[in-house]
Amino acid sequence: MKRFTLPHTEIEAPAVVLGLMRIADKSDEEIRTLVRTARDAGIDFLDHADVYGSELHQCERRFAEAMALSPTEREQVTIQTKAGIVPEGPYFDFSAEHIVSSAEASLRALGTDYLDILLLHRPDALVEPEEVASAFDQLVGSGKVRHVGVSNHTPRQIDLLKRYVTQPIVANQLQLSITHSTVIAQGVAANMQAEQQSATLDGGGIVDYCRLHDITVQAWSPFQAGFFNGVFLGSEDYPELNAVIDRLAAKYDVAPEGIATAWITRHPAQMQVVLGTTTPQRVTDSAAGADVVLTRAEWYELFRAAGWLVP
Repeated sequence: MKRFTLPHTEIEAPAVVLGLMRIADKSDEEIRTLVRTARDAGIDFLDHADVYGSELHQCERRFAEAMALSPTEREQVTIQTKAGIVPEGPYFDFSAEHIVSSAEASLRALGTDYLDILLLHRPDALVEPEEVASAFDQLVGSGKVRHVGVSNHTPRQIDLLKRYVTQPIVANQLQLSITHSTVIAQGVAANMQAEQQSATLDGGGIVDYCRLHDITVQAWSPFQAGFFNGVFLGSEDYPELNAVIDRLAAKYDVAPEGIATAWITRHPAQMQVVLGTTTPQRVTDSAAGADVVLTRAEWYELFRAAGWLVP
């Protein structure tokens, strides 16, 4: 598994992250098998959120119940969770009170004394950055949170936070796959007036912004065709793309999931791929792709086959 030091931290991070948003109804043994399979593949970075499950903190709690990590085992993994969504609305709440109370509830649910990383979960239109700064100061100052980040934020939204937040923003979790890659595709077709692909939809080059500020992009839904409307792997809607994926999978002796992973990890932004699967074999297959280094020609061939314009 390809690894790197997460900028602004001491964390030696794998290129692939295990997301645990779908474990609420899994048995203890199924959860242990999933995590064990990930660990065997070199994935020791685990992604949670307070809203994962049918009730608040359910998936965090199920993880803790199933794994029952000892202090030594806890030190061997990176645990990241998120706060800010109020599902009853739904709405977002980045007040200091909500962020702190959510993080503390996550600590209790996860059965740990600290979170390695706490992310703000989607932008709050009513954000008061002073409130966020106050929450982060309380949590980091007390040792309950070691590092902070965001998800689905634009460059200007991050800049607004950074005006008040003193801790480095270490990660920005963004939806990204070969087919859902506007954050990359826009730059390829920049300044082409007649092409929709040239439209800036992310507030102005979020991938380049993250590279400039050493913020790690964490790519979620790496196999989704669009916004939760099905995967592109094996889909009859993407015959050309799947033909290329299958050919490259045979060349590199990996599963199609491995090629989908490799397309993201090939990007020099040094991104992490966040898996959402609960199928152990898919975890293994995806992780293998992190060690595949696609050529530039292969990367762009996949990009074109997904329907993106390369002028």
